[in-house]
Amino acid sequence: MSTTTKYSPRLANKYKQDVVPAMMKRFSYGSVMEVPRLEKICLNRGVNGAVTDKKLIDIALDELTTITGQKAIATMSKKDISNFKLRKNMPIGARVTLRGAKMYEFLDRLISTALPRVRDFKGINEKAFDGRGNYTLGVTEQIIFPEIDIDKVNKITGLDITFVTTAGNNEEAYELLKEMGMPFRTNKKED
Repeated sequence: MSTTTKYSPRLANKYKQDVVPAMMKRFSYGSVMEVPRLEKICLNRGVNGAVTDKKLIDIALDELTTITGQKAIATMSKKDISNFKLRKNMPIGARVTLRGAKMYEFLDRLISTALPRVRDFKGINEKAFDGRGNYTLGVTEQIIFPEIDIDKVNKITGLDITFVTTAGNNEEAYELLKEMGMPFRTNKKED
């Protein structure tokens, strides 16, 4: 009988061993089940010019699939807009929702390799919370991800990354993401 150890991502272990005790101490939770956790990470990308060139959607889908390691799907338009030559149910973007091990793996790669590759990186904005414990990060260039081959990129575009947590407010979500290793800006701007 062989014993196989189940793989667990590095950040999932960090959450259980370091983040949960730190959050319980900071917010005085009665149970470990009260501690906020990361539910999912949603990546969304609108494709400029997708109405006229259908290949742009395929490129966006391929890039998101390469970045996340999970198949991306096209987002469809909800209504007709004649000024933009847009019809209902035309593909206009791409999205991926990551959960579980793939979510923790993506977060680890984002924190350790992708964000440090941003030009003049001073940390991410701590004011992009929505009031319900979710955080949205805008990435202006997809080439910060090492999975993307810069020679094959024909157009530099950005994407939105939303971190959905079970936190009830911004303060708890900020502490959760900070404990997980998100590089928030520490110093305030001097004008």
